[in-house]
Amino acid sequence: MRVVVQRVKYAKVSVNDKLVGKIDAGILALVGISSSDTRQTTEWMANKLANLRVFSDEEGKMNLSVSDISGGILLIPNFTLYGETKKGFRPSYSEAAAPDFSLPYFHSFVEYMQNNYSNKIDIQSGIFGADMQVELINDGPVTLIVEK
Repeated sequence: MRVVVQRVKYAKVSVNDKLVGKIDAGILALVGISSSDTRQTTEWMANKLANLRVFSDEEGKMNLSVSDISGGILLIPNFTLYGETKKGFRPSYSEAAAPDFSLPYFHSFVEYMQNNYSNKIDIQSGIFGADMQVELINDGPVTLIVEK
């Protein structure tokens, strides 16, 4: 699993001009899934996203997590994170999981996050396979790549 994490002031995702997910301050997470991902990968990544200390404390140090600020996480499925560009000009997506694996996997990841972290974090998501428009204000900017 490969996730691009962006600290945001707000983020929202729309499909066909219809709002499907929105958070205020928190994390926008672009989620790439590989065929080697497991339930343990899901649990590890969920814990990492919920506890990653990328928000400033009262001294201005990045010492707080999204759960510490009672923020949100917007999960966006994004197979292009596994695009390989070393050879040629057309990316290869051979490392990305096929839709028959990644669709239920992404849904189970969102469900796991909602079941285990929604008491302190607003968990929202985009729609797998949809043509999504994502809008955000990147805060900082703070952008990290988290991989397991």
